[in-house]
This record gives sequence, C-alpha cells and structure tokens, in this order.
Amino acid sequence: MSPELEQKLALLSSHRTVLGYLLIARGSQASIIRHSGVVFEGEQGKRYAAVIANIVESVQSGLDEVRRDDSVPASGDDSDEVKFLRIRTKRHELMISPGTLRGPFEKVCGFIDVPMLADERYLLAVLHDPAAFS
Repeated sequence: MSPELEQKLALLSSHRTVLGYLLIARGSQASIIRHSGVVFEGEQGKRYAAVIANIVESVQSGLDEVRRDDSVPASGDDSDEVKFLRIRTKRHELMISPGTLRGPFEKVCGFIDVPMLADERYLLAVLHDPAAFS
C-alpha cells in the first residue's frame, strides 16, 4: 500500500465522526485487507464486508440492466460504473468507494476526505456518525 494511502487511512480513522473503515478485496468471497474501528472487528466485520460487496455488485448489475434496456445509443462505452455510494440511515452514513474512480481523494460532506482507489479489485467503506459532526 502506498505511503500516501496509509497516511490518509490513518487520518481518516482518527476523525471524530468516523466509526471505522474497511478495505475489502473483491472476489468470490469478499475479504478484509485492513480495518479500523471496533464495529468492523471479528464476525461483524466479515458480515459488513460481504454486505458491502453485495451492495456494490447489486447496484452495478442494476446499472448494467438499465443500460441494456436503454434505447439511447451509448457514446463509445457500453458500460456505466458505480463511482461512489453514500447510504444514510437515521444513525449512520456508509460511504463506499468501489475502486473505479481515478484521482486521489474525494471530499465528502465537506469535512472527510475519503481515499479513492484506482484498482477495481478493492472496495473502501467508511462508516461515520454524521450527528457527531454538529
């Protein structure tokens, strides 16, 4: 892992609203490469990793299906990629970078820099408590 990514992950996990992050390897079974935060430890972390991978796969499948059914001709590329997902509940927000963005970092909510991965083999998920920011 690059020193810049290591530094950003350390900074990210130290942010007061961040409950933790998961760096996940995609594959037939999602596996955790690295994590921070007690919420992602043990079996619960494995469940989160599997669910996050399934969410990204489901959204991508939906995009592919809509694209196939779209009557508007594509301009060069027949696919569309999931770039970034934000899922907000009453208590938390889950931000997912599926590893398809090019570029170093995305400013999320104006206060958290989420590292973007340039390798489609990985997912980065960050769980944070937006209420802790206010």
